[in-house]
Amino acid sequence: MIHKSLLPLLLLLLAITTSFSSLAQEKEYYELKTYTIKNEAQEDMVDNYLKNAYLPALKRMGIENIGVFKVRPDKFKVSDKIYVLIPFQSLAEFDKLEAMLAVDKTHLSAGAKYIHATHDKKTFERISSVLLRAFPDMPKMKPSEVEGARADRVYELRSYEGPTEAMYRRKVDMFNEGGEVELFENLGFNAVFYADVISGDKMPNLMYMTTFTNMEKRDALWKDFGTSDTWKEISVIDKYQNTVSHADIDLLYPTEYSDY
Repeated sequence: MIHKSLLPLLLLLLAITTSFSSLAQEKEYYELKTYTIKNEAQEDMVDNYLKNAYLPALKRMGIENIGVFKVRPDKFKVSDKIYVLIPFQSLAEFDKLEAMLAVDKTHLSAGAKYIHATHDKKTFERISSVLLRAFPDMPKMKPSEVEGARADRVYELRSYEGPTEAMYRRKVDMFNEGGEVELFENLGFNAVFYADVISGDKMPNLMYMTTFTNMEKRDALWKDFGTSDTWKEISVIDKYQNTVSHADIDLLYPTEYSDY
């Protein structure tokens, strides 16, 4: 029997333990910004701004592990985009970002050429933005640990759309409770994140990024994935059938100033 005098202490310890457990499982949010560019002049302008003004400003705010990626050379696809992946601990941190950038004098000075560009010398064609929330089975981003020349690396960004909200939720379940995230981990896909799109132009929608040293490693691991006993088991479960109506696959590489 617990002595009455110890009860308040035990309740306090329980509350602290619960709080720490909750924080440990708190899911991150991500913004994926995509700059569409049409020529080398715009590419240089965006690169210089991101490298010398934008990323340093985010780091002064305490935001780390910012990824910047470009489309791998491909004769069938134009390399006209720059992707920026930014992790946030909360929606509040995301919400205050623009206001903090607007008063960061170092940012304003370093990025002046980009910030004050004129209408006839546009620095980009457009910016699109997607807001995401991390999956339960990977609540925190894991910056890629793959090595080798950055130009050779493959950072595979996948986007899966669902035909209905209910069927989409079953695909998300396939990643989490169904064991797909665990399978990727066991095979060594070096995932950076898995997340629900909570605001974007393609919904219902999930996105995730896996990383590889080179294309040969990427192709070999996807072959291992498709022939694995685990995938064969979960891929035929009735509730997971026809849960993806459209998939986009972008093969990227990290810029020299990307954090990973």
